[in-house]
Amino acid sequence: MFRLPAILFISFSLLVVAVDGSAFPDEPKREPPTPPPVPPRHMEQLGRGVVAIHQGEGKVFVSWRMLGTDPEAIAFNVYRKIGEAEPVKLTKEPLAKVTRFVDSGVKFVEPVRYFVRAVIGNKEGEPSTAFTLPANAPAQPYIAIPLKTLPGDTPNDASAGDLDGDGEYEIVVKQQQRPRDNSQKGATGETKLEAYKLDGTFLWRINLGKNIREGAHYTQFLVYDFDGDGKAEVMCKTADGTTDGAGKVIGDEKADHRNADGYILTGPEFLTVFEGSTGKALATVDYIPARGRVADWGDNYGNRVDRFLACVAYLDGTRPSAVFCRGYYTRAVLAAWNWRDGKLTKRWVFDSDDGTPGNRAYRGQGNHGISVGDVDTDGKDEIIYGSCAISSDGKGLHSTGLGHGDAMHFGDLDPDRPGLEVFKANGDSANKAGIQLRDAKSGNQIWGVASTGKDGVGRACALDIDPRHKGMEMWGRGAGVGGLFNAKGEKISDTAPRVCNMCCWWDGDLLRELLDGVTVSKWDHKTNREARLFAGTDHGCVSNNGTKANPCLCADILGDWREEIIARTRDGKELRIFTTTIPTEHRLYTLMHDPIYRLGIAWQNVSYNQPAHTGFYLGDGMKLPPPKPNIATERVK
Repeated sequence: MFRLPAILFISFSLLVVAVDGSAFPDEPKREPPTPPPVPPRHMEQLGRGVVAIHQGEGKVFVSWRMLGTDPEAIAFNVYRKIGEAEPVKLTKEPLAKVTRFVDSGVKFVEPVRYFVRAVIGNKEGEPSTAFTLPANAPAQPYIAIPLKTLPGDTPNDASAGDLDGDGEYEIVVKQQQRPRDNSQKGATGETKLEAYKLDGTFLWRINLGKNIREGAHYTQFLVYDFDGDGKAEVMCKTADGTTDGAGKVIGDEKADHRNADGYILTGPEFLTVFEGSTGKALATVDYIPARGRVADWGDNYGNRVDRFLACVAYLDGTRPSAVFCRGYYTRAVLAAWNWRDGKLTKRWVFDSDDGTPGNRAYRGQGNHGISVGDVDTDGKDEIIYGSCAISSDGKGLHSTGLGHGDAMHFGDLDPDRPGLEVFKANGDSANKAGIQLRDAKSGNQIWGVASTGKDGVGRACALDIDPRHKGMEMWGRGAGVGGLFNAKGEKISDTAPRVCNMCCWWDGDLLRELLDGVTVSKWDHKTNREARLFAGTDHGCVSNNGTKANPCLCADILGDWREEIIARTRDGKELRIFTTTIPTEHRLYTLMHDPIYRLGIAWQNVSYNQPAHTGFYLGDGMKLPPPKPNIATERVK
């Protein structure tokens, strides 16, 4: 047998080691290059959002915002001003651990104003915007916003944005007349969008006209500061006959494109940017994608062609873009737009059916909803489109192939594993994963439960409701998926909450409460029962959207980090903003400065309303304080 000389064998071995680099102790170890720092994303410059609720017998509950840009050492002094008298400081020492205060012995003979001053390093800052309780203020757990509802209209979903740049939110509410699902023929009414300040001041009305069909699937309106000037814009689909807030008509005022069944399958379709402070149309372009041949979307009568979604996403990592979408049962198209310097420009278009290699896998994967967030930690947002995800560059990221569903939850649902997760219901038919938790970046299944019924799983929910298990508890409504599961997929109870809908941070702990319609309930994990905490129906309010049963909006728009519930009165003449007065010992920055939560509020009104989650784990056993958001709030000049 032939043998290499020893010297050659040794030389060969040394050569191999040398190529590896580890045989030379004096050579520095080669570390992978450090990725460049992610720049901050531009978000709203908010004020303190002070709110004061008269609880009766002269007792007033006051709360305010801590901002995502505040130092952790910040503290606050609380002031009260009655009539024209000088303000009185109510706090003996600045409050450093909470953002709430209870005043007592107040007589409402004159208007009573509350404001706060931030204290940093023993230096007191400027007074915040004050919240005013009028003379003879009634004891009630809500702020009333009188509406200018027109005859035949009914208030529906709402959104929030700082329309006038004062650092406080205004409300944009959709008004409907005869909404219908796409699957139901028949004429609808004319949808309006109306804007109000929290003090009840009416700002404007946009009438979308007869050529925009009414219902949950047609008018996806986005309220956000897209150009960074400190004032939010409103964006939505428009058509011939849409009248802006200044009375100007878009397109052909006389056109009527409705067919005998009430569907609108012909005529131009537009996308319009409206000025938030006036409702004036600033720019209008053709809607992408055009409907084209109706049958290409899966039917010939107009059901699947008119399924719309929309969201806000930071596709470049620093400034927001609008993404307007069409289709999810079959073909799915997403078009991204930038509003910059008075111009509306197309950024990219993703089309499942345009022939791009791999795109066909994204066909038929959409939900009756949408979510947005940075799933790969590059600072740029991806779009969770039901059972698939689209990357920030407009290319497909992953598709699970599990198809359409009604409900979806996205955030840090399991804090014990890195990254973000998506919990989703998979409907339409029996499914190998009727409910599924998947990794938001890769799309890989973490765990799932098969459904057996022909209708699949219609609803699913993910909330931290049981302190015995870290992370979110999850459950669904459908054959084969009964029971309550922890974040690891272990069934922890055969009984799950009856409510499988919305949710709300309401009481003083870090668990989340159940929200069904306008009723808040606490899950008692010891008895497996729901205990009612609050009911908006006791104050004349009702829910929207039939069995979907949601308020107009649930979001942290005032006071401390907990959420407000905005609901319409039964007669449609008021919006009432309910804010909790339950004391909490926890101090968190406003959820509206968490990027994933804020974008969740922007898409909450889209199709079947779903709750917003935070990008960090907010629940029992969370790390306190939460991670600071990488944001900047300076206005773009």
